[in-house]
Amino acid sequence: MSKLLNDQSENAPALKIYLNTGNLEDLPEDSLLGGLSEDARWNRLAEDGFDGIQFNHSNPVPEGFRFPYCGSDRVNTPEEADAIFRQHKELGDDALTLHVGWGMEDDDAVDQLVEAVLLASDKYHLPAYIETHRATITQDIWRTVKLTERFPEVRFNGDFSHYYCGLEMVYGDFEKKLAFMEPIFSRTGFMHGRIASSGCMQVPIDDAKSRPRLVLGDNDYLEHFRMLWTAAMRGFLGIAGKGDYLVFAPELLRADINYARVFPNQDGILVEESDRYEQAMLYMQVARDCFESAKKHLLLKISMC
Repeated sequence: MSKLLNDQSENAPALKIYLNTGNLEDLPEDSLLGGLSEDARWNRLAEDGFDGIQFNHSNPVPEGFRFPYCGSDRVNTPEEADAIFRQHKELGDDALTLHVGWGMEDDDAVDQLVEAVLLASDKYHLPAYIETHRATITQDIWRTVKLTERFPEVRFNGDFSHYYCGLEMVYGDFEKKLAFMEPIFSRTGFMHGRIASSGCMQVPIDDAKSRPRLVLGDNDYLEHFRMLWTAAMRGFLGIAGKGDYLVFAPELLRADINYARVFPNQDGILVEESDRYEQAMLYMQVARDCFESAKKHLLLKISMC
């Protein structure tokens, strides 16, 4: 089966922007989506240009839901994989992103987990993307690159905030690390949008061009994420064919799980530092810019051959 999402068209490989439903959880009332009913929210997402939704599936898919959608889950042991894929196939998901293992497995245990995911993906004809995430088998770039040598057919959901912050990628030669990650980029079929700094997992941007002026630190984390996202999109375009598409899904998470940062306002009440939905729309712009840059790079590469 194809390892990439495909719309059965003759169209050139494309980018589609989904929104992970975690981005909608516990939005403050002053958010652009604050106080809206569920139906009004879905309508607003369509108006704002989102192409689909990624559910966490804590709740059933709403009846008559009109967006394309995919799912997410966790595989802790090889024995769990088949049932998890069966469930998501029955839910009608177009694809599945997965946290796999806990990061304490040796190579033999990692291989058994990956084999189980690949077998279930083929069995249920459901594209699956192992997420680059802390506390999983892909928690560092060295181990993940080595995984691609044993399983060239593996495909990833690139959430590079976990590497940028968790591995402090700016400590050392950042561009050398990007080059080392090429086997990961060239197997990216799905992306989670979250921007980190070298010390915080989820930080804001001012607009599609800059980070907030008051942020301390020498490293321009937005520019670094442009580089990461563009590299992954070039990797996708390098393996994609007609009708294939890459999902980019902003996933800006709530404060009580220590993602959205909160600070006291003038009344001493803790509030989120930014509107996560507004930030997701900015991410949409950045992702589309990166995809255009990736396409231009590919065309230049072809013209030079």
